[in-house]
Formats: sequence, C-alpha cells, structure tokens
Amino acid sequence: MPDAGDKPGRTPAPGIEINESDILEAMRAIPGYLDITPGDFKEVYRLAFQHALERLGREVTAAEIMTTDVVTVAPDTPVAEVAAAMGRRGVSGVPVVDAGQRVVGVISEKDFLTRMGVQDAKNFMSLVAGCLKTKGCVALPIKVTLAADLMSSPAVTVAPDTPVRDIARLLTQKSINRVAVTDPDGRLLGLVSRGDIVKATMGRVAS
Repeated sequence: MPDAGDKPGRTPAPGIEINESDILEAMRAIPGYLDITPGDFKEVYRLAFQHALERLGREVTAAEIMTTDVVTVAPDTPVAEVAAAMGRRGVSGVPVVDAGQRVVGVISEKDFLTRMGVQDAKNFMSLVAGCLKTKGCVALPIKVTLAADLMSSPAVTVAPDTPVRDIARLLTQKSINRVAVTDPDGRLLGLVSRGDIVKATMGRVAS
C-alpha cells in the first residue's frame, strides 16, 4: 500500500485522518480565492476519494492485477510436498491443477488446519496450541495424504475480465483470501488475492 502522505500529488490511504490544518494548507496551496469552507473541502475530498475507489473497482479487471507466477501442485502431490512448496514461496494457498493445467481445487492453510482437527482453524497459533495439548504432532494423521484428499473443490474461479469490485465481493462472500483466474476451458492464468486488490486499487488512486 502506498505511503501516500509523504509525496506531493499522492492521495492518502484510507484510515489516514485529514484534520483542519491539513485542509487549510491544501487550500492555501491552490492559487486564487476558494469560496469554500474547510468542512466542505473535506467532504468533497472524501466523496471524490470514495467515487475513485468505486470507479476503479468497476474498471480494473482480474487480468490487470493477477499474479501470474503461481505455485501449483498436482492432485497426486503428497501434502508434505505441498506444505514445503507453500513454505518456500511464502504463500498461504496454492491451486491444484491437472495435467492440462485446469484448476481442480485449491489448498490453503485453513485446509491443513481443518484436516488436522484444529477446531479454531484461523491461524498458525491455533496449530501450535493443538500440538501443545496433545502427545504427538497433530499433523501426523495427514502425513500420507495427497493434495486431492486435502483440497477444497470445486475451486472458486473468475474470468480475466471480472471487475475487481466483483472479486472483492466474492472473496468476502466465500470467506476466502484468493481466487484463481482461468480461461474458458478452466486452465489457470493467475491468482488474485486480497493483497493484490488493495495494492492495485490504492496504487491507481494514488498515482
């Protein structure tokens, strides 16, 4: 996310509060006389920023922001190798693709935790807590399973021309953090994550 408060011409990110002194300084920087109060100025700014985000949500598509360098695994990949691949790349989820690169499922950290019997499958510390409460590692029951046994299927996918606004809504509705972008035949083209959406939207607003 851009650190927009430092550079001229950059738009502050959501969550940065604009106070009256900021507004007065901005108004002084505009040549000529402005027949507008600081309160009106702030409201115009807020509405303009909101409309800009909404417009970008409609105009920007999955193809423009997706990550194309994607870690994938096959249905017959042992889960130990899946976990190792996710760890090496520092990702929390990977698509499962068949020999034709068609997406058949997705494996996330949540899938690992759920299959390990961790009741609060929200984060890594839940796993640590589960290990500390048992005599052995809670991962042992899934040690010999394959990606196909662990993955969530069918995978949630979108087309390359899907607007970012619709992707954001889908991620919220499905309570997921990423979605696969596929062609009409279901072949993987890329991934769009929540982070991709925030980075792309804020970068375009700020530029």
